[in-house]
Parts: sequence; structure tokens; C-alpha cells
Amino acid sequence: MADKLGIMVNSDKHLDHVIALTKAAHEKGKKVQIFFTGRGVLLTQKPEFAELEGKAKLAVCDVSFRANGLEGDVPGVGFKDFATQARNAEMIKECDRYLVF
Repeated sequence: MADKLGIMVNSDKHLDHVIALTKAAHEKGKKVQIFFTGRGVLLTQKPEFAELEGKAKLAVCDVSFRANGLEGDVPGVGFKDFATQARNAEMIKECDRYLVF
């Protein structure tokens, strides 16, 4: 059985699906990692984004975040969680399942 789910979000759509999937996996005891990149970083500005806090290990592409004119704190994302694409590559290697939105 897969115990670790990786989700890469590069679209500014489908936050509701990402949240629902994350909550379901978390309730089943699965570990979830999510990497936001490209236009997906825009989702960090939506109030609903905070629902992911504590249910997944969150990371945000620092280059995409800045390229989209964003700055400031993001719920559930610490300083070290603003990362490069290398974090996404690590997630692919570590996870049993990997989804892309």
C-alpha cells in the first residue's frame, strides 16, 4: 500500500481538489507532500490554502513565487520551504504516488 503521496501543483486552478485529496489522504494516515510551482504559487494567496496546513508538507518554488510578484508569509510554509525545483525532484523520488495538477 502506498504510504506517501506527492502532489505537484503548477496550475492556478483546482485548489478545491488538492485540498479534498489532501484531507482524504491525511485522514487515511498517508503522508502528503505538495510542491507549488509556476502559476500554482498563486493558490497560496487564497484563504482556503490555509486548510492544507498540518495535513501535508508544503513547499513553494521560490523562483515562481517571486516571478509572479508575490511576497510575504504563506500559511504552513516556512522559510526553508521556499525551495528550488530540486525539492520537486526529491519529492518524486521519495513518494510512492505522484500527481500533477
